[in-house]
Amino acid sequence: MADAEISIWYDEDLDQHGFSFDLTLANSMRRIVECVANFSEGLRSEVVREIVAAISSTESAALLAWESDVDHNRSVVTFAGEPAAVVEAAFKGIQVAAALIDMDCHSGQHPRIGAADVLPFVPLYNVSMDDCARLARGLGARVGEELRIPVFLYGEAALQDRYRRLAYIRQGGYEGLRECIESNDERRPDFGPRSLGSGGACAIGARDILIAFNVYLSTDDVAVARRVARAVRESSGGLPHVMALGLLVKGSAQVSMNLTNYRITSIHRAVEVLRQEARKLGVTVEGTELVGLAPKAALAATDASYVQIDNFSLDRVLELRLAQCFGLDVE
Repeated sequence: MADAEISIWYDEDLDQHGFSFDLTLANSMRRIVECVANFSEGLRSEVVREIVAAISSTESAALLAWESDVDHNRSVVTFAGEPAAVVEAAFKGIQVAAALIDMDCHSGQHPRIGAADVLPFVPLYNVSMDDCARLARGLGARVGEELRIPVFLYGEAALQDRYRRLAYIRQGGYEGLRECIESNDERRPDFGPRSLGSGGACAIGARDILIAFNVYLSTDDVAVARRVARAVRESSGGLPHVMALGLLVKGSAQVSMNLTNYRITSIHRAVEVLRQEARKLGVTVEGTELVGLAPKAALAATDASYVQIDNFSLDRVLELRLAQCFGLDVE
């Protein structure tokens, strides 16, 4: 079924809030950038709350959402606002995370290199990708200098081609990086020391809007999830703009996916192909969950019952949260 023919996602719920604007069309002179910060802590809620509080304390930066995953031992904190304010909020989050999270004691299902693991800047209103790259580089220099944390620039902010892909920076995880950062010039950070303290390293970048969601399969065999992930991800010949990992989460095999361009590969298409690959291995999709926020356009181009997102709510619609936090006009 083509995307144009798919029923609108919770059409009545979305329409009653009056959404009819596009994130590419700025309806005010306000400049808004988003940061989707990933921290390597999902077990100790008190630590996560301190990180969230530090981020939220910054004037002109608004907390959009945050959530933790126990099995991944990871939290995602999404915030947005004026560029300078978002950079300051990100710095505060990194500072607190590095002080409270000891990577030598950390374990979890998700790949990671540090306490403040990944912080991408995303352009929303009156901000370009080049602007976000400059923000990432400026923050990276400050973190390296003031906090003495190794920083790798990735995505559109990368200064070295090999670091454009986050997967390259993360290879071997925290433990692997700890062993080679001092001696291997191929793993030299862009800023900061060539050694890891207890807070590990940090990847800071610039990218477009990304949709992250997890798919649970009807098996506890992680090998099945890895085979399905390999079949759907772009790097191994699968769908364009799809990254995927096979993990064991909550006692079930999980395929963790990122759609880096939902306009080319939609949520519906990704789940459709994943279902087909799972069926070949004798398993089914038990349910899915959205991580963070997603634009209305990405949700509208799919069928709610088909993709089985169990944790959907209107607060996960990016435009709604922006309207609530910044008073943006909608028609």
